Amino acid sequence: MTSEPAYAVRGYSVAVPVRFRGLTARQGLLWRGPAGWAEWSPFLDYSGAELVPWLRAADEAAEVGWPAPVRTHVPVNCTVPAVGPEQAHAIVTASGCRTAKVKVADPGQTLADDLARCEAVRDALGPDGRLRVDANGAWDLDAAERAVRALDRFDLEYVEQPCAAVEDLAALRVRLAHAGRPVPVAADESIRRAEDPYRVVALDAADVAVLKVAPLGGVRAALEVAERIGLPVVVSSALETSVGLAAGVALAAALPELPYACGLATLGLLADDVATEPLRAVDGMLPVRPVAVDEERLARHRMSDADEGRWRERLAVTRSLDAGRGARG
Repeated sequence: MTSEPAYAVRGYSVAVPVRFRGLTARQGLLWRGPAGWAEWSPFLDYSGAELVPWLRAADEAAEVGWPAPVRTHVPVNCTVPAVGPEQAHAIVTASGCRTAKVKVADPGQTLADDLARCEAVRDALGPDGRLRVDANGAWDLDAAERAVRALDRFDLEYVEQPCAAVEDLAALRVRLAHAGRPVPVAADESIRRAEDPYRVVALDAADVAVLKVAPLGGVRAALEVAERIGLPVVVSSALETSVGLAAGVALAAALPELPYACGLATLGLLADDVATEPLRAVDGMLPVRPVAVDEERLARHRMSDADEGRWRERLAVTRSLDAGRGARG
């Protein structure tokens, strides 16, 4: 088995102007295979066997391609980082989306900050827009209950990963129901970083499943999870360039049902892109289409030699972990 595909592997590094997930730059590797372009950009807090699904997703994109779509466009939400109210309002207004996902429980911020941000977003959306919040598992059970009950004054569509533990998600749903505030709970990390993603169903811990293609091992693997998990699905990005986003769009386009707007309009969180035609939402919709890399843009955002060396080593280690899948050229 070789350390990387036979195709040329290229590193990119694109700035993240507003810190997101602690990132100030998004980095990853790109390569082109017979089926198209692939992106491999696992977050740095992923390691070991966790990296293998990201590699399988990239190999699927490059070598096999994706299932046929059942729709030509995918509805999307805008994403509001942990910014001040004025900036949050401006992000939503400029997006053209009728659904907004707001980051809450950011380190160093308070519930008052979250309330002010969500109030501004609700004002920008108007009464008919949909507002969802994402805590990335930062609250304990008691804090989650307090926060969700307070934030629900803005008519939440759902709260995404309010607690880290699946057991706490289940308990929160019970508490909210008993309080007469049955805000739906969406599971994200409890699916994509879990040894058993189906525990959220076994414990009745979620109303919505948030699926990301790369951490789940590709579009086909994610479709299998969607079928087995039996919950309404929201497809979300992992803050990729348009190359990686195209895989998320392919998943959303192939799902039999798509009741929620998807978290795929995240390109605006990056300072630039590497595609000839970036995947940007228009009127809250993303087109279902292939993406090609723009060589000039990629050259402009070339990763440093030192960083690329580390990423290539990471890729080589991941390929060695992905035993039994055959040589790649």
